[in-house]
Amino acid sequence: MFIDGQFTDAASGETSQTIDPSTGESVGTVAKAGPEDAARAIAAARASFEDRRWAGKRGSDRAAVLAAVGRGIRARAAELAELEARDSGATLAKAKGADVGGAGFWFRTMAEFAPRLDEPEPLPLTIAPGPSHNYLRREPVGVCAAIIPWNFPIQMAAWKISMALAAGNSIVLKPAPETPATAVKLAEILQEAGVPDGVVSIIPGPGPGTGEELVTNPDVDKVSFTGSTEVGRQIMRLAASTVKNLTLELGGKSAQVVLDDADLDLAVDGALYGIFFHSGQVCTAGSRLLLPESLHDDFLERLQARVGDIVVGPALEKGVTMGPLVSQKQLDTVLGYIDVGKKEGATLATGGVRLENDRLSRGFFVAPTIFTDVTPEMTIAREEIFGPVLAVQRYRDVDEAVALANDSDYGLASGVWGSPARAMDVAARLRTGTVWVNDYHLLSPKYPFGGFKQSGVGREHGYLGLLEYTEPKHVHVGLDARRENKRWFDMTIPRQR
Repeated sequence: MFIDGQFTDAASGETSQTIDPSTGESVGTVAKAGPEDAARAIAAARASFEDRRWAGKRGSDRAAVLAAVGRGIRARAAELAELEARDSGATLAKAKGADVGGAGFWFRTMAEFAPRLDEPEPLPLTIAPGPSHNYLRREPVGVCAAIIPWNFPIQMAAWKISMALAAGNSIVLKPAPETPATAVKLAEILQEAGVPDGVVSIIPGPGPGTGEELVTNPDVDKVSFTGSTEVGRQIMRLAASTVKNLTLELGGKSAQVVLDDADLDLAVDGALYGIFFHSGQVCTAGSRLLLPESLHDDFLERLQARVGDIVVGPALEKGVTMGPLVSQKQLDTVLGYIDVGKKEGATLATGGVRLENDRLSRGFFVAPTIFTDVTPEMTIAREEIFGPVLAVQRYRDVDEAVALANDSDYGLASGVWGSPARAMDVAARLRTGTVWVNDYHLLSPKYPFGGFKQSGVGREHGYLGLLEYTEPKHVHVGLDARRENKRWFDMTIPRQR
């Protein structure tokens, strides 16, 4: 782990092994942070914030360091991508592009945004009787704690760290215990780029104990969490004791709505990508597919044919397009949902089994799975599975499609396939934080991201997301010294007669 500029063992001496999901073999051993380590990292972050070694820099100066981090990631891209693939099961193509490439892109974009925070925002004149100058400053929140899941380790580490640093904060990051390798490696790049000691600490460890310390410690001003809605609720309860600033990006059960005027080839490929990208282990996975009755059979036939083109295999193997699930635990969870789907009466159209041939027998592989005849009350239509399982539902008209899409506790993302005009009309009616029209899984550091309903609180990414790592401060400057124009003099000092 990395605390206050030093790579260090856990105070307890405990370690944990990380497992290659493709082979079931150990990738390596990492320090297992406990509450004492979290408290030490928080203390270092608080000291670094209070002495303003980072917060006191201008945004333009912070931008130069962030840009250097982006260059450092690019310089070590091959090393990071291979480590990410072995640690998380991401295919090498995904690890190189979305993960490592995305991480560098986030730092470079936040470097572009950071100087904007230097300039106060003028505010309108008030009704005060005398002249005044009013403006809004954006100041760092303080010490941030960030907790990330295992599905996009280096990219999510970059998301949290780049935004916190761009705004002048200090941050303690807790990677998921399953996938800590690239986040810890990122600490080397941050240090080489010139991030001062104590400003960033990275402590792999479990949620109970370590995560709780981050969420409840009074020296933490903000918590940013990405993960399940269930854990998000727990964090809200724990953080309430000190009324912390919260950003929560939580679960999803995203619907892809295919309209009857959609380009079928495009929509089929988009639906395929929406659910089977990264084996469905994506919070925005398009796990519900809503088809008009007029297209249902034709679309399914095309989709099943395309599923046959997916190459499932070890993450580092050339030509593989879908890798393993992250762990034995996640494999068991996904297979359990598949059993529930069959028991509740959905029709298993394809897949639904663990892949165990000689090449895959030691890894955590599940075949791409499609259920049809799914009804809204079924578990596989309502709960986030986080695996390559697609639930297909029929609809009669657009009103029913919108109702089905919105019939969810979640509201993270959705997709619409159809002519742009009709699709945008539908997009306006969907209760999700992101709607993709004739596209899917397109995230950018330039666009805000977050959920409606139980999919989260606040936004990340874009300038709007960066502002969530700041506190707005209104400053009023009175420009008139005449007593008669100071209303409060009536109360405090008798006027001269």
